[in-house]
Amino acid sequence: MEPVIESPCVRNCCLNDEDICLGCFRSLREITCWGTLDDHGKQLILESVAQRKKDYLQKVRRQ
Repeated sequence: MEPVIESPCVRNCCLNDEDICLGCFRSLREITCWGTLDDHGKQLILESVAQRKKDYLQKVRRQ
């Protein structure tokens, strides 16, 4: 049995001006469709999440 890809939700929802959650770094659309995606779709989102989080943390550190 393959492992289940868990949601990156950290139960700390706060959307920025671009509708990106600053808790899990998913877009509002990604959050709402998560439950209907296959593992490939979820993995693509997780890759986007990792890049968004990296970009956000770099931006915060520069401020």
